[in-house]
Amino acid sequence: MDKNTLFSSFGKWLPPICVKKFAKRVYETDQDKYVKKLTTLSYLKLFLHAQLHPRDGLREIADDLLSKGFQKELGITSISASQLSRKHNQVDPSLLEKMFSDLVLRIREHAAPSSSRRDFRIIDSTTIRLCLQKYKWAEFRKTVAGIKLHLRLAYIYDAATIPEKVLMTTAKKNDRSHMEHLVDEIGMTYVFDRGYIDYERFDDYCERGIFFVTRTKKNTVIRVAHTFSLPEESQVLSDEMVYIGTPQKRIENILRLIHAQDSERNRVAILKIRFDLEADEISQIYLERWAIETFFKWMKQHVRIKTFYGTSEQAVMNQVWIALIAFCLLVLVKMETETKHGLLTL
Repeated sequence: MDKNTLFSSFGKWLPPICVKKFAKRVYETDQDKYVKKLTTLSYLKLFLHAQLHPRDGLREIADDLLSKGFQKELGITSISASQLSRKHNQVDPSLLEKMFSDLVLRIREHAAPSSSRRDFRIIDSTTIRLCLQKYKWAEFRKTVAGIKLHLRLAYIYDAATIPEKVLMTTAKKNDRSHMEHLVDEIGMTYVFDRGYIDYERFDDYCERGIFFVTRTKKNTVIRVAHTFSLPEESQVLSDEMVYIGTPQKRIENILRLIHAQDSERNRVAILKIRFDLEADEISQIYLERWAIETFFKWMKQHVRIKTFYGTSEQAVMNQVWIALIAFCLLVLVKMETETKHGLLTL
């Protein structure tokens, strides 16, 4: 594929971005005040291209403008690496975050998961390690820096997911401290691992009608109130109504505890507030949590969120938001073309 064809195809991937809405937000924030050359929209297109056709550094991104086709797409004929660096450090990350949210809403409008996957969300976080000498603002441990992505994943089809909500923090931040931003919809079932266990919050979820599925910790104190019988063909080991915790620290509401085996046949204990589902259904819901691990792996392997074009907090955040926007654009292309090809092939 020659460069003109490449950039022409790239231009066809951009229509899902509402340029008018983005331009309005840029204007309202004075982001492009006094800017004569590299507008925020041109910056976005350049760095999106750098995500989809991996570029190792700012000089490689600047060299893309040697193409006449790309010059026409962006409305500029040349740019320097230093100009790109300044812009990358100046753009307000909230502009890109809002664009990401717009694209997620557009994807959700056309989503068609089965009923069993429509009403639950998967929550987890992943840490991206950084060099402490270059990223001192993100100090994690004595010799390591890092950022943490907190994600809420939703199914758009039975075999595809989308991160519908993302929070970025330094790696030191505890997962539980951000649950109020990720767990917020009454009637929804949230799936997360035991790093998110919080007895006080669990009682609050029970009172508000927010459902959850999680694992117990090894030292969890459990008092069985009732044991349910299981069908002969059940893959679950036990199904019980239980109280969790000690007299000093406990969950006031009664919960459902299911013992099952994970994919490696390790015994796991799963907590659930709902009593309207079969034990095997609950076990399967928890196993769906691994979809977020698959998503993390895909992102780290196929878009640039492990090495960065800048070292400031703003530059790092901007690059992650652009990577997520690139992912959404690929999903929208896949949905529009109805292709069976994977995102990497696209």
